[in-house]
Amino acid sequence: MKLNLVTFAIVFAIVSLILAYSATRLVLPDPVPGSENLLNASHIILTVGAVGPESLAFDPKGEGPYTGVADGRILKWQGLVNGWIDFAVTSSNRSACLRPFAPELEHVCGRPLGLRFDQKSGDLYISDAYLGLQVVGPSGGLATQLLTEVEGEPLHFTNDMDIDEEEDVIYFTDTSRNFRRRQFASAVISEDRTGRLIKYNRSSKEVTVLLQGLAFANGVALSKDRSFVLVAECTSCKIIRFWLKGPKAGLSETFAELPGYPDNIRRNPDGEFWVAVHSKRTTLAKWLISSSWAGKTLLKLPLNNKQLHYLLGGYHPHAIAIKLGENGEVLKVLEDLDGNIVKFISEVEERNGKLWMGSVLMPYIAVYDL
Repeated sequence: MKLNLVTFAIVFAIVSLILAYSATRLVLPDPVPGSENLLNASHIILTVGAVGPESLAFDPKGEGPYTGVADGRILKWQGLVNGWIDFAVTSSNRSACLRPFAPELEHVCGRPLGLRFDQKSGDLYISDAYLGLQVVGPSGGLATQLLTEVEGEPLHFTNDMDIDEEEDVIYFTDTSRNFRRRQFASAVISEDRTGRLIKYNRSSKEVTVLLQGLAFANGVALSKDRSFVLVAECTSCKIIRFWLKGPKAGLSETFAELPGYPDNIRRNPDGEFWVAVHSKRTTLAKWLISSSWAGKTLLKLPLNNKQLHYLLGGYHPHAIAIKLGENGEVLKVLEDLDGNIVKFISEVEERNGKLWMGSVLMPYIAVYDL
């Protein structure tokens, strides 16, 4: 009876919104000024037998990309002839890791997200959502755990990272202290603000929390001169800048506001930043997130993660990649407006005149010629 009343309340609120706006206005995002509908010219590289190539990294020899997929493996691309090969894993307990997508086993099999190579050593550093910071040597195999807790508390949702090789530190995000990766939609709808940006000194093993109270802390990228680090705040659709050097050292500010949910951030050779936008935020999603009553009530309903994702902006999924300047100005917006070729992108890596795009949900990476 109680659930029926809750359901009625939600339905009544949504119907009221529909009466105030057209249904299309509610579930379709607004167009982005200056956007170019070009990503439909991308070509697709299927990750056969695997889904969710979230992050992409090239080794110091220029080989790859390498990518982590949903069953806990890290794969290496060896070209069209040889395809993908297994390179590494983040968990030794893999007897049950037989399906490409099994969210209920992610804490067992591991779920590698952000990847970064140390360009000097050739070691691959891994942010595993459940198993913390890890590293594996140039030959691959079973990764070694580096960090699993911060301030006496286990890492709950390790997400992305960047490495400052000169200072010998890693900057990484712990997305939430309340939700795990497989509950990502719930974390956004509830406007959870327990995310953190953390600094890990590889030599001393010292750990420092730089920012906390972030709304779904996600992608991380250092500036070219290493004076600041960017962190994506997914729920608020913002990029936050944390100053590491200079007169503002230790302070943070909004670097950019985006039309959708930012995932990973990657710096290009010119010092600009590519941001992968998972999906645009709709009017309905804005209302659900801004209204604490609506969000909390919605989470009490028997909805699965896919249904919650739909409400957040998954109705019309399509790729959107945004290039930002060193001061946060929008330099370029690329989209596949129909979503026929590329959608739900999680990272954009610019390399040798191409954009390599990963997706945390889809069974492929996409490549676009600039």
